[in-house]
Amino acid sequence: MATPTATVFGGSGFVGRYVVGELARRGWRVRVAVRRPDRALFLKPLGDVGQVVPVTANIRDDASVAEAVAGAELAINLVGVLYEAGRQGFRAVHEDGAGRVARAAAAAGVSRVVHVSAIGAAPDAAAEYARSKAAGEAAMRSEFPDSTVVRPSIVFGVEDDFLNRFAWIARLAPALPLIDGGATRFQPVYVGDVAEGIARIAGDAGTAGRVYEFGGPEVLSFRQLMEMLLAQIGRRRLLLPVPGALAMLPARIMELTPLPPLLTRDQIRMLASDNVAADDAPGLADLGIDPTPLEAVAPAYLARYRRGGRPPG
Repeated sequence: MATPTATVFGGSGFVGRYVVGELARRGWRVRVAVRRPDRALFLKPLGDVGQVVPVTANIRDDASVAEAVAGAELAINLVGVLYEAGRQGFRAVHEDGAGRVARAAAAAGVSRVVHVSAIGAAPDAAAEYARSKAAGEAAMRSEFPDSTVVRPSIVFGVEDDFLNRFAWIARLAPALPLIDGGATRFQPVYVGDVAEGIARIAGDAGTAGRVYEFGGPEVLSFRQLMEMLLAQIGRRRLLLPVPGALAMLPARIMELTPLPPLLTRDQIRMLASDNVAADDAPGLADLGIDPTPLEAVAPAYLARYRRGGRPPG
């Protein structure tokens, strides 16, 4: 039997690298579809010689997406942006890009498509990010009705952009802002569990057409997350409640700088909405996965932010 081929769009990103590794361990030949294949070469050792192959693909371009999925049995779309920059806007990436992947997969006869969205995706969400994620799910389903949608909560792991970002801020700033008091609830989920869940979905035809919400074993408020973070890095910082409306001005200023913004107005809106898996949504447990607690992983990589700390590994 020929080795099955999976195309992973955004495979060099935080979640993508773990998904690529899981698929390779399960015997898939993996095409890592990215704009800059030279930046995905670090993934090749995750498989045998020739098993993991970075290829050029821009989710905004029909021809490159079609070429990336040609001859594949599985397509996984992980491409997403946390803020808009140039042509990498929410609509172009989350909505149009998802539809393009689904349309190309259907035309190429791909058997299974998995689309990674986010908990909170809804047409009427306050944040444009969440609205665009909902539009992406709709675009995906309109072109490939049997696609499986995965909505994770905040994903944590060594390379994450959540705990690492706030730990970096805590190392430099005297206070951490708590938007609207920090009462918003999250269900942090380990990146390894997310990747394993996606790989299991890919290998199970019974998951076709379903929507999964991935959350970890604990629901924590933003304040509790920041308290945990400060305890792990051994730093005392003021936790400063800030009304969301008051935080909009500095966020707008950060958006205008040429550097990646630490916080955007849209992210402030996101921090005001709970990010917890729905009770009636299938999740990791339905795939036979016992979610990993935050405390089992985060202390090891947050240690780098302690005084005198060093990067892990």
